[in-house]
Amino acid sequence: MRTHLNRLSGLSGAVKFCLIALLGLQTSAVFAEERMTAPMAKKQPHTMTIHGDTRVDNYYWLRDDERKAPEVIDYLTQENAYTQQELKSGESLKKAIYDELFSRMKQDDESVPYDFNGYTYRTRVVAGKNYAIYERRPVNSQGEWTVLVDGNQRAEGTEYYRMGALTISPDNTIMAIAEDRQGRNEFAVSFRKINESQWQNDVLMNTSGNIVWANDNQTLFYVNKDKQTLLPYQVVSHKLGTKQAQDKLLYEENDDTFYVSLSKSTSKEIIFIGITSTETSEYRIIDANQPDKAIETFKPRQTGVEYYPDHFNGKFYIRSNHQNPLFGLYTNNNAEKHNDFSAWSTLIAPRDDVDLEGFELFNNWLVLEERANGLVNIRQIDWQTQQENYVTFDDPAYMAWISNNPEPNTNKLRYGYSSMTTPSSVYEINMQTQEKQLLKQEDIKNFDKANYQSERLWITANDGVKVPVSLVYRKDLFKQGKNPLLIYGYGAYGYGLDPSFSSSRLSLLDRGFVYAIAHIRGGGELGKKWYLQGKTIHKMNTFTDFIDVTNALIDQGYGKKGHIYAMGGSAGGLLMGAIVNMAPELYEGVVSAVPFVDVVTTMLDPSIPLTTGEYDEWGNPENEEAYWRIKSYSPYDNIKAQRYPHMLVTTGLHDSQVQYWEPAKWVAKLRDMKQGNSLLLLETNMNAGHGGKSGRFNALDDIALDYSFLLMLEDKAKYFPYLK
Repeated sequence: MRTHLNRLSGLSGAVKFCLIALLGLQTSAVFAEERMTAPMAKKQPHTMTIHGDTRVDNYYWLRDDERKAPEVIDYLTQENAYTQQELKSGESLKKAIYDELFSRMKQDDESVPYDFNGYTYRTRVVAGKNYAIYERRPVNSQGEWTVLVDGNQRAEGTEYYRMGALTISPDNTIMAIAEDRQGRNEFAVSFRKINESQWQNDVLMNTSGNIVWANDNQTLFYVNKDKQTLLPYQVVSHKLGTKQAQDKLLYEENDDTFYVSLSKSTSKEIIFIGITSTETSEYRIIDANQPDKAIETFKPRQTGVEYYPDHFNGKFYIRSNHQNPLFGLYTNNNAEKHNDFSAWSTLIAPRDDVDLEGFELFNNWLVLEERANGLVNIRQIDWQTQQENYVTFDDPAYMAWISNNPEPNTNKLRYGYSSMTTPSSVYEINMQTQEKQLLKQEDIKNFDKANYQSERLWITANDGVKVPVSLVYRKDLFKQGKNPLLIYGYGAYGYGLDPSFSSSRLSLLDRGFVYAIAHIRGGGELGKKWYLQGKTIHKMNTFTDFIDVTNALIDQGYGKKGHIYAMGGSAGGLLMGAIVNMAPELYEGVVSAVPFVDVVTTMLDPSIPLTTGEYDEWGNPENEEAYWRIKSYSPYDNIKAQRYPHMLVTTGLHDSQVQYWEPAKWVAKLRDMKQGNSLLLLETNMNAGHGGKSGRFNALDDIALDYSFLLMLEDKAKYFPYLK
């Protein structure tokens, strides 16, 4: 054994550790002797000056747009090896959690079938396979299902695979699919005639994955992405069987604060080009029956005004906030004047206490998805009688949504429902009789709803605003003021983090954890106004809300001091970075996934993907007021010489939304400046992007890593005896 170890001398700690593992030499004695210290990234000062302020970034060198620089890859590899070493003692715990997650999953499963354009469609998964199989058969047929795409076959030979879209030509003969094989949201579009086995040669590269067929069955519209910024900015027309170089550019957006997308109307007569930012939208329209006809502007953009159109039975229906921030629903049947607000008729007037979040059009019914007091309501309105009905829900806090309803000629509405104690469910309601039917509920093995308790709390923040909190725990393990508590947060982009079920979460609840979701300002849980109170000039509310919620939950006995944990990802990772700078003493441990932590530097660089489209969310630091405001909370710029919680930080080398170097730099600077011996671990997935591992089983490994880290901290004497 000593001979083996001597041969390892002179190698880097990361390589040495990996070879020790390969040789099977992880006895406690060897491991103790060869335990690598935390990697310390070299300092290479990079000076940036703006608005009379100079910042020195010692770790700017970790940015490598090509993701090939040997010194960068070596550093990330060392960090991975160090993380693996520090979590080595918890491998059996991680495996136990993975096995639990796996055991709760239904190995063979299928979706609720739906009818569209003469065919019934479904997806299914089979035991031992990571990806879905997509199938169809004629409506009302009891025959064999035709396999359209087997995701497992398409994923062969790749570390990462995700299908972004599958769409069938209107005549039901040709299929187009969009696939990402790296995790950077860059999709290749492939075609196949459904009655043939071979895929065609005309593959469209560098697309956003957003594809729509014209009604001639020969024209496919798609969106190109800028190769540097990855912004979806061009709408292109492709004729089946031709080369991509021959494709026709229909529209190019020159304002890089906007994103371009495509959708098809309920009537199937209109294809919409959506041009949207976080607070402004504009739409262009393509005649789906005449795809070569010139496109037309629906209504020119107006800063601060959002509108979202659909078309059905000869009319346009438009959800818009031009009269009220909370949106109303309007109609227009004058093809010459849809660009004039005065020609729009009010169908559903906006209300100050109800946020209209969406709508669905049927021949006999209008269905609205509305949010009031933090919860979604689904309202049905009879076109003829104007009679209204609301779908009823049982839980005090829940998540509900209008589901897939592709055929408008029906009286049946499908909607989804979940709560923190109710697995995800698909219901169908007869809008005439109000008879409700449960079509499918996620099958969770060994789960008994009666064992768990969900609550909805309202926490008063320091400025007097009441913040909703959803929490869940296992009844027989809850003891006032004695439980470990995990608080999850996001608070950005107006995204509503509604209380829904998670089978994975049971592995924490069954070990005595209380799990809470803090519905902080910046999210959309209380509607558009809630979002506006947590963005740009009000962004600090997001962070103080989370800290106030933490303190209140401790005071109310939902968690024990010294056993409080926090978790968030992406913009929620920014949240994690802010709270550990502002209130590190509150948290024993933090999991920060793909965190957006280098806010100032990223927002000053329009070449970085997504930057320009985020100005409305955070502000543009080229503006001096925005610069100082963003700098005041940017996690990377506010690291202090103080004790920090134990932290696990995860990222993906190919992340297109938060570049890998942000968490890598953050960890490097934290490790240099933090005091004490708290754990600081960086895990970089070298084969994935923003969403982590692909595939339903592979993704469980990421969850098991996060949860085992938290549980190891709950038993530090066993797993981390060297920590004080």
